[in-house]
Amino acid sequence: MENKQDRLIRGTAMNGRVRAFAVRTTALVEELRRRHDTWPTATAAMGRTLTAAAMMGAMLKGKEKLNIQVKGDGPIGQIVVEANSFGEVTGYVTNPHVHLPSNSQGKLDVAGAVGREGYLHVSKDLGLKEPYRGSVPIISGELGEDFTYYFAVSEQTPTAVGLGVLVAPDNSVLEAGGFIVQLLPGLSDEEITAIEQAVSVIPPVTTLLDQGLELEDMLKQLLPDVEVLEEMDIKFHCQCSRERVEQTLISLGQAELERLIEEDGQAEVVCHFCNEAYHFDREQMQDILEQAMK
Repeated sequence: MENKQDRLIRGTAMNGRVRAFAVRTTALVEELRRRHDTWPTATAAMGRTLTAAAMMGAMLKGKEKLNIQVKGDGPIGQIVVEANSFGEVTGYVTNPHVHLPSNSQGKLDVAGAVGREGYLHVSKDLGLKEPYRGSVPIISGELGEDFTYYFAVSEQTPTAVGLGVLVAPDNSVLEAGGFIVQLLPGLSDEEITAIEQAVSVIPPVTTLLDQGLELEDMLKQLLPDVEVLEEMDIKFHCQCSRERVEQTLISLGQAELERLIEEDGQAEVVCHFCNEAYHFDREQMQDILEQAMK
């Protein structure tokens, strides 16, 4: 299969009373699977969250960004994902080496990995003094239903969320993607029923992507009159840099830096989000210590 670029489309339907997003995140999820060495069930859980975050990021404007934390009681611990309005996404899970037996439908047991008790937290940096925060209890652990519930409760918007990750026998990501359909005021009961019916019968997202369906065609199965207004590339991007890590080390203070130099003679800092390691030798650590003492 040809390697398609990750991309997202945003559109409206029913005279602007429905807004919709569809996204392919295959390369993004594979990049993070490789960086964190996630096992299949953990890959699916992380990938579904990354996919939701990519679409929620597309709802933001300018330099706005968001952070999603899924804190369930399952073995993977928490899933943490960041996204912004430019299509840049990154994330990690606490315990990447989790793989469970298939669930009763023969699919990856994401709910078993995430857990069925806990919370989904969304924090949005909208450039205001305080970030917007919304939290809902986890209701299924499958994540699609949990994000649907989040939109209904925290943002008071009736929403259908479809998320999927297809993992190959060699653990790599074959397909990943999703859709979000949001119902805005003014829809008739008949129109709402038609949308609910379309959502209930659409095949899994990964099945459609695996069949080679374009994102536009996926949305047309849900909303025949959808009009695509915008598209954007989705890519892995982490905010970390050597300079930022240096600032973090400086913030440890003189005493802690002196202890590190004395005991280890060096330091290695690994970014949670991208697993990139930054190494500082004794000479570089002395420079950082001098900056901390200024």
